[in-house]
Amino acid sequence: MRKFKEVRQDFPILNEFIYLDSASTSLTPIPVIEVMNDYYCNYNSNTGRGNYRIAIKSSDKLENARVKIAEFINGNPDEIVFTKNTTEAINIVVNGLNFKKGDNVIVSNIEHHSNLVPWLNLGDLKLKIAKVDDSYTIDPEDVNDLIDENTKLIAITHISNVFGSKQDIDEISKIAKENNLLFLVDAAQSAGYLPIDINKIKPDFMAFPGHKGLLGPVGTGFLYLKKEIAENLMLKNLGGGTVTNIEGNKFTLEDVPYRFEGGTQNISGIIGLSKAMDYINNIKIESIEKYCSKLTEELYEKIYSIDNIEVYGNPNNIHHTVSFNVKGLNPYDVSKILDETSNICLRSGFHCSIPSLRSINSENGTIRASIHCYNNFEDIKKLYDGLKLISQLK
Repeated sequence: MRKFKEVRQDFPILNEFIYLDSASTSLTPIPVIEVMNDYYCNYNSNTGRGNYRIAIKSSDKLENARVKIAEFINGNPDEIVFTKNTTEAINIVVNGLNFKKGDNVIVSNIEHHSNLVPWLNLGDLKLKIAKVDDSYTIDPEDVNDLIDENTKLIAITHISNVFGSKQDIDEISKIAKENNLLFLVDAAQSAGYLPIDINKIKPDFMAFPGHKGLLGPVGTGFLYLKKEIAENLMLKNLGGGTVTNIEGNKFTLEDVPYRFEGGTQNISGIIGLSKAMDYINNIKIESIEKYCSKLTEELYEKIYSIDNIEVYGNPNNIHHTVSFNVKGLNPYDVSKILDETSNICLRSGFHCSIPSLRSINSENGTIRASIHCYNNFEDIKKLYDGLKLISQLK
């Protein structure tokens, strides 16, 4: 526990606020901010476009980040594509695959909009929906039952951003492979909270944000992209850094992954994300998983114990996120009251996952509390005290 008391000191915003919205955006530790400032103050230059010393340094830092990210998920550097967030990563896949009329893709009914709307936008593509059970979990056999001769891909969230439920992606991956289907995982709510091993999960694509569990800066993320598949993906963002030669009307593409990274990257952000990987590795991801599990258990139990509050989620399968409502009160109002009276930061609304909220017949969304390794039990107690008072307002 002492380790996490020391961690808390790297997040000065916690001196004023109780921050419980990490499922949206995590806080950024001082060491990450320092390396980003170092870039701007001491070697601010573009990458891959100069042979002077500071340009070489920034290019090296960017490629070192690619190596570090690959090591973090037990992958290969040439299968890591830098993106600005999970949404962009998923869109690279959606718009890069060559679907035909009549093809279908399997998703769940608790996907974030980023793993739903891009598929819907492909008008000729049919979506098949795997529905979660009462524990907000997808039964892999239900996914298997949806597969037919026109199914091309399965795209599933690892952990729900509304209910905190972890899906059995290992088993779903096995089903995909047995049926010769592509498999995409949305790791927006799992990366940085639990160990991820690409060689164990065996996805074809896995989308990651930098600004959530990984404690990196906003505007960063990456896509794991299996190289043999990447070679055949269509490209939608061509320009600087994506070609090696142009002759007349023909051009030669860069190797993977560079062909997917058109234009200047968020250099300082990626350097910051690399430092965030160091930060998490120093704490150890296994320790973060264990500590956050204890916090989540306490968070769920405290909120559940309050009369007049409805809690969503299965206490046996819930990870760092608890959604709830105070009966008779609008979630926006509850969140606003807690902010103004107790400096407690909570998410309210539909959490960019309207189908999830419709699955529980919630017309106005929910209030969502989500934690990370910088939170403590005192944060949860203060939330409990605030909610206890609000629950008596009716």
